[in-house]
Amino acid sequence: MKKARIAYGGSIHEVIEREGELLLDDGRIVEEQNVIWLPPIEPRTVFALGLNYADHAAELAFDAPSEPLIFLKGPNTFIGHLAYTRRPGDVTYMHYECELAVIIGQSGRNIKKEDAYQYIKGYSVANDYAIRDYLENYYRPNLRVKNRDTCTPFGPWIVDAADVLNPMNLKLTTHINGVLVQEGSTANMIFDIPSIIEYLSSFMTLSENDVILTGTPKGSVDTVVGDVVVTEIEGIGRLTNTIIGDESFLNR
Repeated sequence: MKKARIAYGGSIHEVIEREGELLLDDGRIVEEQNVIWLPPIEPRTVFALGLNYADHAAELAFDAPSEPLIFLKGPNTFIGHLAYTRRPGDVTYMHYECELAVIIGQSGRNIKKEDAYQYIKGYSVANDYAIRDYLENYYRPNLRVKNRDTCTPFGPWIVDAADVLNPMNLKLTTHINGVLVQEGSTANMIFDIPSIIEYLSSFMTLSENDVILTGTPKGSVDTVVGDVVVTEIEGIGRLTNTIIGDESFLNR
């Protein structure tokens, strides 16, 4: 089952997909183009992996990490499907990152790899933009790289974990203005989902609605104002987002 959160008619609703339309929690059916899409959950703690695909690490001339390289993201970064991401006017390189998002479904500590999938609620798509101008290095990205407002489109759907037979073999693609610019597979992660969950839970408790962004494959290229960026993961969903510039904002 696919679930989402939307704003419609002055209220926030949880919805499910029904033959290309949206079934609201109050029983109404609405068209997708008539709603405002929200992130599919309100994220709790968000963990983002860097350099978790060997081809992406090689693309950046970095060695693959020997243990998961993880940093945290604040909730202010997340926006929904069809929303806008700001590109600051003074930067020279801002790129997308198509990532499989793993949503935790129950609390756990010291979770073993063989039990990890039992703790997953579902999966979604995230586009975790990065500005290379702000980057100190890929082993220590500073706050401005990954915690800027509007920098992480998320959604539109959560797909129930039970409906994803093999999350470690899903195709990922990114298109800019209809042109394919990134293609990969979750099969090429350095640290697979069970290993990441085991690692994190070895020193901290994971809780419901924690989110793990599992990294991106090679193919990250610059974006400019006006670009329409579509990140898609096989069986999970298609997430569309548009880049806007500083001129859209007033004194901020």
